[in-house]
Amino acid sequence: MECSWKTVLLLVCASLGVQYTAIRTLRDSLSGPCQGVYRCQTRHHRDSRWRALCDDSWMPIESPRKHILLFATTRSGSSFTGQLLNQHPGIFYVFEPLYHVQQAFTNSSSRLRRTLDRRALLGAYRDLLLNLYTCDLHFMENYIRPEPQDHVTSSFFRRSSSHALCSPPVCLEGGDAAASESPDETWCPKKCGALNLTLASMSCLSRGHVAIKTVRVPEVGDLRTLTEDPRLDLKIIHLVRDPRAILASRIMAFSDQFRAWKIWNATGRQPRYVDLSQITSTCKDMVASAETGLQRPAWLRGRYLLVRYEDLAFNPKDKATEIYRFVGLEMEDRVQMWIAKNTNSNASSPSEWNYRYSTTRDSRATAESWRLRLGFDIVRTVQNLCNDTLALLGYKQVHSAAELRNLSHSLVEHRTFQPVPW
Repeated sequence: MECSWKTVLLLVCASLGVQYTAIRTLRDSLSGPCQGVYRCQTRHHRDSRWRALCDDSWMPIESPRKHILLFATTRSGSSFTGQLLNQHPGIFYVFEPLYHVQQAFTNSSSRLRRTLDRRALLGAYRDLLLNLYTCDLHFMENYIRPEPQDHVTSSFFRRSSSHALCSPPVCLEGGDAAASESPDETWCPKKCGALNLTLASMSCLSRGHVAIKTVRVPEVGDLRTLTEDPRLDLKIIHLVRDPRAILASRIMAFSDQFRAWKIWNATGRQPRYVDLSQITSTCKDMVASAETGLQRPAWLRGRYLLVRYEDLAFNPKDKATEIYRFVGLEMEDRVQMWIAKNTNSNASSPSEWNYRYSTTRDSRATAESWRLRLGFDIVRTVQNLCNDTLALLGYKQVHSAAELRNLSHSLVEHRTFQPVPW
């Protein structure tokens, strides 16, 4: 039965009330002297969620704390790039936590979804990011479904992608095994059981630095309030990729959603019902963010680094070194060992290639392999839709099927996107 307008109004008010209460609680918990951001306040002892975190032995020793955001779009190589950060023993890495916010909004009633505008969703994204950067993982309970019981959940999205969430103190069965195993959706839940968010918060505090990967924030300008927040030292790594490669990867990974594109690619004839808006929106957001970052506004100065996935694939060690230099951390031996193991053809196996979020690959071979998978008609359409994006980011266009298939000539121009001085 259709909801009445009174019901819709109550749902909207309830949703906004939850966000307001959460924000006020966070603000109160961070009040007081500067050290209060990472040291327990007296009020925390009155809250059972935080009592375990108030032992100074779990407080971060390193200063200042680094807050890193890997900002990307779907199928741009962000899972692979995020693992460069996940390998650092001092980084608490979280894979796509905003998934839970998006799902919570999507699963609301249809009228409520229409009422809650883009600003409300982005506001919820920013609130969650701020809480995660200050190691309050309990804040995620507002969005995880089913709702955690006693701060324990089995529904944390892609927990296996984070060493910190599959290692002590979060998982006593983890240890070094988590770092040596291949990416696997089932390894961590089987070994570790349900995720205790209090222990996860404890691990976050002990690691010293926090890195988060997301593909759900449309433009870098949507992050301005976080870059200006005095409690954070936010560094944004903007990962971009050739939109033609992004489309090819999406067609393979999300075949049900891109069925019309698959038909087009197989037959060479464009279906009448193919949706061009998604790739158009991707290119629009990518170029808008890059233009903002490269203009170096005051609120992004020293906080923005543009990285092309292709450059990382061709020169993984050099680009990883640049990324670590930008965020202000040393690249540990473990990171270099992971790069050596996961960027050559000998490291991959058929099972890993079939895994949607696999980070094991011959990076050089995969950087432009889309040219053998996409038909020229589709490529030409994307070039017309994304002409500005290709030009700004240094990707060459092709004008024939023969030119498309000729892998001896790279379509990636040599460009230097200098990191912002800091």
